[in-house]
Amino acid sequence: MSIDTKKDAKRPDIGGQAVLEGVMMKAPEYIGIAVRKEDGSIVVKREKYESPSKKHKWMGLPLIRGAINMVLMMRLGMRVLSASGEMSGMMDEEPSKFEKWLSKKLGKGVDKVIMGVAMVLALALSMLLFVMLPNWPVQALRQAGWSLFEVNLVSGLIRTLVLIGYLILCGMIPDMRRTFQYHGAEHKTVYCHEAQLPLTPENAQTFSTLHPRCGTSFLLITFVFSILFYSVLDQAIFSFSGYDLANNYAVRILTRLLLLPLVAGISYEILKGLARASTPFAKALRWPGMQLQRLTTRKPTLEMLEVAITAMNTALDGLPEGELTKEGYTLIPKAVKQA
Repeated sequence: MSIDTKKDAKRPDIGGQAVLEGVMMKAPEYIGIAVRKEDGSIVVKREKYESPSKKHKWMGLPLIRGAINMVLMMRLGMRVLSASGEMSGMMDEEPSKFEKWLSKKLGKGVDKVIMGVAMVLALALSMLLFVMLPNWPVQALRQAGWSLFEVNLVSGLIRTLVLIGYLILCGMIPDMRRTFQYHGAEHKTVYCHEAQLPLTPENAQTFSTLHPRCGTSFLLITFVFSILFYSVLDQAIFSFSGYDLANNYAVRILTRLLLLPLVAGISYEILKGLARASTPFAKALRWPGMQLQRLTTRKPTLEMLEVAITAMNTALDGLPEGELTKEGYTLIPKAVKQA
């Protein structure tokens, strides 16, 4: 949604993500996490957030900020997922003997060990699905006479199809569908805030679950842009040195990994530019990414929107009134009749 006045145009962006049974919202200086417990109450926490670009100006420079933001959001995302698990009580289950052994050997808490292992496995799976697998048939295609652009196009299409298939499979899992509903609640709440309407579940529900600044759109932009970027790169290397990256699988994978920060940085700038623009051309370019969000968002319930609004208000204005739990979270008693 466009913001008309000059004052409104300077308002900072509020972003966030869905977490386990809740939502995290990130304002310029604070993040707020709100999680719905099984008894219907909401637990809330607020943390100070300082953008690295305030300490190091170079981190806020175009191209660089995109790569920095990608890494930081991955770290923040895993941290708030872990926090939401603790807040909801999901981490209260007795850890397995292996988890206890691993925790003892590493000298870290069980929860940190679990999240650390999950992050390593997620990165390994991502590399396998989105880097190694799409590049596997490239050499055979090149030897069959395909051009560098054609093999990169095939590689990009495989990567995109894997992403779509992965998201479809995730949407079939009941717990993931609930997370996608909270993702939709996050988007609707951000829209409601940008429209300067009172933050109520009823107002937020009127907005779309598709938002132009969503990370899902960023993924698609990165995948599509990488086709053009690597095609130009491979052709330039071949023209100047005669070396064909398509004939060396290991070197091709290595170049993709090394240049990923640059690709992410450029894609981030494209995302920000398209999100702010309102021309028909810009809307057409961001349309595919918006449509992909139909796989990662679902229409939330009013109760889910209440959680997202609580996270938004916490990030912007501070913790709400409520009793403190023994862990230090603020507890809001059940206030909305559960469906």
